[in-house]
Amino acid sequence: MGLLEGKTALITGASKGIGKAIATKFAQEGANVAFTYLSSVEKGQALEGELAAFGTKVKGYRSNAAEFAAAEELVNGIVSEFGSLDIIVNNAGITRDNLLMRMTEEMWDEVINVNLKSCFNTVKAATRTMMKQRAGSIINITSVVGIKGNAGQANYSASKAGIIGFTKSVALELGSRGVRSNAVAPGFIETEMTDVLDEKTVQGWRDAIPLKRGGNPEDVANACVFLGSDMSSYVTGQTIVVDGGMLT
Repeated sequence: MGLLEGKTALITGASKGIGKAIATKFAQEGANVAFTYLSSVEKGQALEGELAAFGTKVKGYRSNAAEFAAAEELVNGIVSEFGSLDIIVNNAGITRDNLLMRMTEEMWDEVINVNLKSCFNTVKAATRTMMKQRAGSIINITSVVGIKGNAGQANYSASKAGIIGFTKSVALELGSRGVRSNAVAPGFIETEMTDVLDEKTVQGWRDAIPLKRGGNPEDVANACVFLGSDMSSYVTGQTIVVDGGMLT
């Protein structure tokens, strides 16, 4: 029996990278999986077929979690289709990097909306259902950049730091109803996005990490399985850093 057997999970931004790894690992562990994608339509549709092979119920939704009404419609649709919503993984995120003096208002607003407001939207939409169930696990993907900051990423850092504060506040508000809220902060994770970078630069980053390697998406997915499962039933309000010791 899988660690997530009988649970229904929503993973936002799951068409590739970390989101895809989380969706895949959740299906492997027996969860029914609802996931969202937006621009990567072909990848999102392909993932639906891949996850169905694990024998659980799977459905992909083309939805923009940064839009309040769309998130509410999404969550209502999932509860209607699957009968419950036990786990939310807020993974959808973007970067619009630039030095502060060159950063536009549009670049700031877009990152805050997609990364931070989307967390509020999905959690707000699911709160009533989870409170009624007196159970639920909310997992928000933040970043080590939300803890330490990073030059050229003021917007991204602010959005990810905001996620940590939001996560802790939700844990305090919903804990009495059996709903847990935690964050996962990945460090340098090697995905399709890092494949296009200069190998020498990437190796320099690896060498600076105590474990001497970049993380892989499955490292993050494993932390999410723990937080989504009953193994973490007494863990809430926490930020689990998955960074190979980078912040140590």
